[in-house]
Amino acid sequence: MVSPTASEVHPTMGVKIFSAGVAACLADVITFPLDTAKVRLQIQGESQISSGIQYKGALGTITTLAKTEGPMKLYSGLPAGLQRQISFASLRIGLYDTVQEFYTSEKDITPSLGSRIAAGLTTGGVAVFIGQPTEVVKVRLQAQSQLHGLKPRYTGTYNAYRIIATTESLKSLWKGTTPNLLRNIIINCTELVTYDLMKGALVRNKILADDVPCHLLSALIAGFCTTLLSSPVDVVKTRFINSPPGQYISVPSCAMTMLKKERWTAFFKGFVPSFLRLASWNVIMFVCFEQLKRELTKSRQPTDYAT
Repeated sequence: MVSPTASEVHPTMGVKIFSAGVAACLADVITFPLDTAKVRLQIQGESQISSGIQYKGALGTITTLAKTEGPMKLYSGLPAGLQRQISFASLRIGLYDTVQEFYTSEKDITPSLGSRIAAGLTTGGVAVFIGQPTEVVKVRLQAQSQLHGLKPRYTGTYNAYRIIATTESLKSLWKGTTPNLLRNIIINCTELVTYDLMKGALVRNKILADDVPCHLLSALIAGFCTTLLSSPVDVVKTRFINSPPGQYISVPSCAMTMLKKERWTAFFKGFVPSFLRLASWNVIMFVCFEQLKRELTKSRQPTDYAT
């Protein structure tokens, strides 16, 4: 993301993957309540069997959840969320520059838009297949409520993995891979490409230096663009993953049921917490990623010079 100059030491692929994983986990811990609020708003109105609670807005959902089910419920599914970031974000973000270089012609001084999009498609697709089981468990733990006698399906993260694999099938851990793949291709291409282009434009035109303010502004713009484009697919993905066996026969069936019963606005349920979560996640992750990557690369310089 903006190539280093000849005098700078290039961060290795290992440094990028490690930095992306650590930064993504930190961002997830801080923004997880917003993610839980987003999931609750997205599944609201889906089933006749519900807790009877009506959630309104991002802050209202967080407050209601904390009052009715306890503050810790906002972090239900966090272990699976962190497992997801380690297996997913570390690859889709950490491998982006390396894959982009692979797609970039030797004649090109700077990567083309096509090579940036191709890199986003590749890293996003690979990461989804590896991290999908963690996504399924995370969403289901966030969605389940214990109010009004509703018995929780799972008692914890590893219990969820076991029950899903034994009572539904091992294949169910990859349930919703298609909408999640589409969602993350949109997110990866929009988020990384927008961030990359914005950061490059700001630095190249000398509007901002390649430092925290530049990273923050680029991340905010990337977060808004990503939320706008990915919201419909994100809602369908959440509904389909959280559904019991047999509720929807396919992903298109899930989308059509939503459209018929709840109209097109259902595809943008949870938009505000989704944007707040993604924008804040982007800011925390990209700023930490850039700083951590820079510090780890600096620590390699004496060794490199000595050799």
